[in-house]
Amino acid sequence: MELSRRDLLAAFLGAPFATACRNERVVPLPPGEIVGASHASGHRLRERPRPTPLQWESREVVIVGGGVAGLSAAWRLAHAGVADFTLLELEPDAGGTSRSGKSAVSAFPWGAHYIPSPSQENRALVRLLQEMGVMNGNEVGEEFLCRDPQERIFFRGRWYEGLYLFAGASAEDLRQLRAFEAEVTKWVAWKDGRGRRAFTIPIAYGSDDVEVTALDRMSMGEWMTQLGFTSSRLRWLIDYACRDDYGARPEQISAWAGLFYFASRIDRPGQESRSFITWPEGNGRLVGHLAQSARGRIATGMLVCEIRPGVDGVEVVALRGDEPIGIRARRVIFAAPQFVAGHVIAPWPESRSSHLDAFAYGSWMVANLTLRDRPSERGFPLAWDNVLYESPSLGYVVATHQSGIERGRTIFTYYYPLSNGDTHAGRQRLLATGRDAWAEVALSDLSRAHPEIRSLTERLDVMRWGHAMIRPQPGFVWSEARRIAAQPHRGIHFAHSDLSGVSLFEEALYQGVRAAEEVLASIERPAPTFL
Repeated sequence: MELSRRDLLAAFLGAPFATACRNERVVPLPPGEIVGASHASGHRLRERPRPTPLQWESREVVIVGGGVAGLSAAWRLAHAGVADFTLLELEPDAGGTSRSGKSAVSAFPWGAHYIPSPSQENRALVRLLQEMGVMNGNEVGEEFLCRDPQERIFFRGRWYEGLYLFAGASAEDLRQLRAFEAEVTKWVAWKDGRGRRAFTIPIAYGSDDVEVTALDRMSMGEWMTQLGFTSSRLRWLIDYACRDDYGARPEQISAWAGLFYFASRIDRPGQESRSFITWPEGNGRLVGHLAQSARGRIATGMLVCEIRPGVDGVEVVALRGDEPIGIRARRVIFAAPQFVAGHVIAPWPESRSSHLDAFAYGSWMVANLTLRDRPSERGFPLAWDNVLYESPSLGYVVATHQSGIERGRTIFTYYYPLSNGDTHAGRQRLLATGRDAWAEVALSDLSRAHPEIRSLTERLDVMRWGHAMIRPQPGFVWSEARRIAAQPHRGIHFAHSDLSGVSLFEEALYQGVRAAEEVLASIERPAPTFL
């Protein structure tokens, strides 16, 4: 049933906001459409029986899934001289949640939009960035680091610098902020008996000591309560961090994951977090480089519906439209999320492996707004990342910020995580809400800070990510289920950021390279490790 505007705003932005908006004059919505994410095609995986190909082709390696992990596997195979592979991707474009778009105004992200500068231990990412000319030796080029001003927050009619709301903070608020920062510093300094840090990127390089893994058995909300962190401003900051990286609230993710957000990007006590690397199109720039490794070997519009491991290899059946395609491969790299594995890898559709039930995914809506001009500002000026304190959204990033374009047309990329309730209900809510309703939510939300946003917006397109990111619920990151999921299965090697428990570009890169190196070893193509 179609909701009234007031009910829609109450559902997505809160009843008080909807009540405050009830008498405002509403400008008609700008044009736009739903883009990307072939949910209807993906849901065909539930159909039985599966089609039988009339003809088969052979490949040394088939990569299933063209997100960052699949592209990273292709990149690694290509570096090792393996040419006989194909990458099968459902969508018209590879890249997953790191995809981007481009218009006459600017390139822009459809999801992930930055990476922190890597430590030297993250050898795969350093190598990638050096290939791209982003790093020269150990240094990141200044032009690739996020320009100032980087972040601001909107609160009660004004913008303030940064992401912690210092304006009006009490002495107790500031005491708790310092106490929280001291806890983060403690974990930054912590090392186990083997010299491993508690929190690293990739997480595979970090410690599995019991003192660290114990944090995974409680929620971030419970951890904050135990330490007496009651300040509403501190709790907002931590809530924002959990929604930003995990699409969930502190009560829904583990304390390990919550602390990972703050501690993993700081090298040593007393240092600032690592600088952000970004482009107008966000991580789409990284995707473009990785995709070059598989040029001519990426098949898009391919719905992989069955993977059958056998004695001499693995059979892959895919649909291109209604045409079944059969490929026999020596090895398969399954770089799609684990929830897809349960539908396509024999015999799991009929006899589901129990480890698959541990994987839960959050949903997101992303909207790109093309503006004919910049909105007026109150307080701190327009930044790259712009956050609304009293909103369930994450605010927006400005695509033209990194290009140094200070005036005129621009693109705002707005992010809304469906972070309340269970993941299935959130996904249903996301997909049941159409373009016009999501446009109404985005424009109404942004009107808190920019009353003229409707009249400035020329176009508003929407992407709905039904399984945007893995949700590191308490007990998941250091679970047996996550360990089992990463193990090869009869010629199938697994690669996806959900195997790390956190949905970051760096984790997808690590998992793709790791799986590719497993394949290289199994087909007797030894090569020096990138990891």
